[in-house]
Amino acid sequence: MDNTRLFLYAGLVFISMLIYQQWQADYGPKPEVAPTQYSQKPSSTSEDGSDLSITDIPDVADTQQQSPVDMIESSANSSVTQQSGKLVTVQTDVYDIVINTVGGVLESVKLRNYPVSLENKTELIELAFKKQDSVYLIQSGLRSKDSPAPTHHSKYQIDQESYELADGEDNLRIALNWRKDGIEVIKSYEFERGQYLINVNHQIKNNSTQNWNGSQYRQIQRSRPLETSRLLNTYTGAVVYNEEIKYDKVNFDDIEEGPLRLSSAGGWIAMLQHYFLSAWIPTEQENNLAYSIANIKQYPAAYSIGLRSANMNVDIGSQGEFNSRLFIGPKLVHELEAISPGLDLTVDYGVLTFLSKPLYWLLEFFAGITGNWGFAIILLTLSIKAVFYKLSETSYRSMAKMRKVGPRLKTLKERYGDDKQKMNKAMMELYKTEKINPMGGCLPILVQIPVFIALYWALLESVELRQAPFILWIQDLSIQDPYFVLPVIMGISMFIQQRLNPTPPDPIQAKVMMALPLVFCVFFAFFPAGLVLYWVVNNILSIAQQWMITKRIEAGAES
Repeated sequence: MDNTRLFLYAGLVFISMLIYQQWQADYGPKPEVAPTQYSQKPSSTSEDGSDLSITDIPDVADTQQQSPVDMIESSANSSVTQQSGKLVTVQTDVYDIVINTVGGVLESVKLRNYPVSLENKTELIELAFKKQDSVYLIQSGLRSKDSPAPTHHSKYQIDQESYELADGEDNLRIALNWRKDGIEVIKSYEFERGQYLINVNHQIKNNSTQNWNGSQYRQIQRSRPLETSRLLNTYTGAVVYNEEIKYDKVNFDDIEEGPLRLSSAGGWIAMLQHYFLSAWIPTEQENNLAYSIANIKQYPAAYSIGLRSANMNVDIGSQGEFNSRLFIGPKLVHELEAISPGLDLTVDYGVLTFLSKPLYWLLEFFAGITGNWGFAIILLTLSIKAVFYKLSETSYRSMAKMRKVGPRLKTLKERYGDDKQKMNKAMMELYKTEKINPMGGCLPILVQIPVFIALYWALLESVELRQAPFILWIQDLSIQDPYFVLPVIMGISMFIQQRLNPTPPDPIQAKVMMALPLVFCVFFAFFPAGLVLYWVVNNILSIAQQWMITKRIEAGAES
């Protein structure tokens, strides 16, 4: 089989895998949802007497039904009249956070160890924000049918407006207070040094004249991203996980088409973007209703993914509390694995996770040895080439033999002209005489294609490569080469490889093959430098192996 077909088949497999992954994301099976009833309650009254058109929180519980989980309000798609509150700043060793006393909502969460770019280290990645044209908010609250309960629109009181995790301290607790009709709620955030995991607690003190019965909800609300990459399309949107459905994406279109209602024990919900996530994680045995809400008639349109707990009863004169964990931070695999089952799946390797994970572990191992992720990529490439050495050798031997009989194939084409039947018969006889397997150059390469794709996703999803330097001009392996040196080297290496391969007998095919290095050079100019580095090293090693095999076979022919 000539080299053109080799590239075409390899490209077909690669593209087919990417199309299948995207099809699964867009049209794959969705979780079965629990049947629910909707109560239309377009407005509610706040503790100061003002009317709130609440469309972005779950509805109150139906305590008469004693349901294990509460029903969720459908979106009425109307605006919310928001109270004004104080903005409380919190600084830890990993966070810069702003909490609004209205609802205790996290309105800004900046990651101190992750600047937006190397050129601007003072501007930090922000995983919660409230802007004119986009929002990303972390919200939680309580809901009760017959008793007072603070939602994320209720106003809390707080002792001070600034908190900081001091040197020598390992913990920091922020407490907000709310009171009405004998019900007191203390909402607290607890931070630990070096951790991206926050403990969130709602403590209910019932000093009223009747039992308090209600539930908690936790949700993440955000608008669609303003910018997306068409070339490197990573997932941005919501995810739901439990032991029954496992990992399921709920994108913005899904939320807009219809609300999610899914009964769940344990599990978690999250909002993902490239390299980072925020997730609400309940206790493992807690019964919840996972839900989604779309507010598409407001600006900016906002989409919420959340969890609603079962009802809890707090007797007169007693106390009760709801506890949850909130993760806001980078997709560091080992940390996510330790927090909750399945949370590491947010590092989304696609359908080839079973291959991508071992490749990531090996890459991490080499990075630990070398202290440089660029050198780790080189060592990983060497390891992969060593594993597939024999397969590659078979492929290159077949190509070398095809190259050797290239002039004779050209003579056959001239002899038989357009008589394809006689031409094919003569070619098969020649292959049989020279003991050449036309498929020998293609199949070994096709076997390696899944590994190449898995490595592609392992490199693309590894937050450790973000702003990781290599050498000289490459100071960030997660973005394109600023001077396009690696893409040019890759194009040159592809050209050299072509010179070692048999020339296609068809002149048009030969011209197409000659253009491929330039096409790939332009294509890879927009890829992250870490990915291009892998292909450059792989091509150089392939050239060395192919050159040795070709020279050996040609020398054998001469002797």
